Amino acid sequence: MRCCFLIIPAILCSLLISCQKESQVDQATREGILLVGNANEPKALDPNVTSWVSEGNIMRALFEGLIADDPKVDTATPGGAATEVTSDDAATVWTAKLRPNGKWSDGAPVTAHDFAFAYERILRPDFGAKYCEMLYFLKGAEDFNKGKTKSFSTVGVEIIDDLTLRLTLRGPTPYFREILKHHTWYPVPRHIVLKHGVIDKIGNPWSRKENIVSNGPFKLKSWRRNHHVEVERNPHYWNAAQVTLNGVRFLPVPNYFTEARMFRDDLLHTTYTATSENVDLMEKENPTMLRKEPYLGVYFLRYNTQRTPLNDPRVRQALSFAMDRDTLSARAFRGYKPAYAVTPPMGDYQPPRIGIYDAEKAKRLLAEAGYPGGKGFPRLKILIPSSSETGIVSSQAIQSMWKNTLGVNVEIETKEATAFKVASEEMDYDISYAGWIGDYLDPLTFLELWTAGNGNNNTGWDNAEFTGLLQKSFQESDATRRLALFHQAETILMNEAPILPLVWQSRNYLLHPSVDGWHPLLLSNNPYQYMRLRPVR
Repeated sequence: MRCCFLIIPAILCSLLISCQKESQVDQATREGILLVGNANEPKALDPNVTSWVSEGNIMRALFEGLIADDPKVDTATPGGAATEVTSDDAATVWTAKLRPNGKWSDGAPVTAHDFAFAYERILRPDFGAKYCEMLYFLKGAEDFNKGKTKSFSTVGVEIIDDLTLRLTLRGPTPYFREILKHHTWYPVPRHIVLKHGVIDKIGNPWSRKENIVSNGPFKLKSWRRNHHVEVERNPHYWNAAQVTLNGVRFLPVPNYFTEARMFRDDLLHTTYTATSENVDLMEKENPTMLRKEPYLGVYFLRYNTQRTPLNDPRVRQALSFAMDRDTLSARAFRGYKPAYAVTPPMGDYQPPRIGIYDAEKAKRLLAEAGYPGGKGFPRLKILIPSSSETGIVSSQAIQSMWKNTLGVNVEIETKEATAFKVASEEMDYDISYAGWIGDYLDPLTFLELWTAGNGNNNTGWDNAEFTGLLQKSFQESDATRRLALFHQAETILMNEAPILPLVWQSRNYLLHPSVDGWHPLLLSNNPYQYMRLRPVR
């Protein structure tokens, strides 16, 4: 889902000093409140609007889709708001049976109308949802979202009755149950949204503290901006009897070093991440609290292909071949693997190995583009969120490599996370630091970003052959041929180089031993309803 950079709030100074004998973590453990370091202040609590990983963490507590996350197995797809989700033989038409006892936190029933309403809302052109492409799996969804069709009846969403929903897809999608876990497929309460505005009103206040209702294991208790979002048990949740936590408090801690210090001072049960320095420290001090796990993500650079000289693929390729990813990984991304394509290896898919360091080829390409030895090359800027220490360190290493290999000078420009995000989305940059975490366990989640009009593309790059191969894959039911189409498409992407993959991610973070039921997951979508807190003796 989906990349995440850090917003600097006025941060929790009062929490850093405590004269109580009982620590913050001990008290929260006794009270059954999980304390989670969660990077950013959320921009909204509306699942049709949110897009950051940190926002998704809160969405999983408040809402539940047709399919839920499993606490231990990445590929498991247990029922959530639906008791069953089944398909026809072609895996194109899917039918969901909702739970008769499914309710919103105000006691109103959760129905198929709420799901259909949410899907129409996120696809409405005027709504401008950044994540609308996640619903393009639905037949007719893309045309409706782009205004080519005017009626939602052309989209493959059919309400059979209050508890039965039929979804017709654009082609065979045997992994569709996995996709339904993503928060873009969550319902929204139609009766509450319409109470506060029309379906596609931007900024509809339905999800404010005083208005919001949700259908997940928790409901909103309080939201103090730049301080915390706290949720508490939802008594109307269909499986409320099995929820053991009394609540979760999400703390927006933008500085990774501050977050680690808070953890060591017993102010957090878990951190959002752990820097290499904190990994080294915890390995010496308390390795039992350090988690180092696989993670389906990539760090990369975006190029603004609408700006000279980055509109020339030879320039973009030269910058790529001048990048020594092995050295970069060792210097700035310890524990991460060098990325030679945007898609990490997963299952039977092995991405093309194109991003190989080749200094002579890089120099030749740059000369062919008219900048021999970097002569006449304009001074470009790499845009980085100011809170990303790793982004700054890695960009300094990249800056040095390009200077030494190509004679190219680049500057490093930092902006706070909100301004960074706006600049990236509006393509007000030369080169932009970025990251992406997969939304589901399939290569398409990394490749479909780079189609024209995708809300997360933000490079200005468009390639008809690339898009055509992906569209062909939508109709391919044979798994081997489908992966071959992805490999062809990714080869085009890497050769055209609108992006420069740096490293494939792993996830390092800190976890207090009082937390039980938190297991390693490739997408780190840990469901809170299965967790419990036990005092450490």
